[in-house]
Amino acid sequence: MEADTPLSDRLDDDDYPAYTMGRAAEMLGTTPGFLRAIGEARLITPLRSEGGHRRYSRYQLRVAARARELVDRGTPIEAACRIVILEDQLEEAQRINAEYRRAASEASGAADPRPS
Repeated sequence: MEADTPLSDRLDDDDYPAYTMGRAAEMLGTTPGFLRAIGEARLITPLRSEGGHRRYSRYQLRVAARARELVDRGTPIEAACRIVILEDQLEEAQRINAEYRRAASEASGAADPRPS
């Protein structure tokens, strides 16, 4: 996102990297080490500030929170990350499937006019 984008737009953007590692860890009730670990597991990839510091978006914090829930229940961190990735892929596949069904329904309705 460009620097000339209004602040209100950036704050409303779920993908805007607004949170430092320390603040993100505090909000999640975890440690910076946990955030580094899920980054190493490629669950999330924080953006970097000009100074090289990690920055997290609200979307990334939601993903990290889900991983933390699983870890808190005893799931190993690598498995928790894989589960979250699979959940995200399933949600996306379901969204696409719903779009296809909607488009097919609209197409069949247009191709099959009802008698008046």
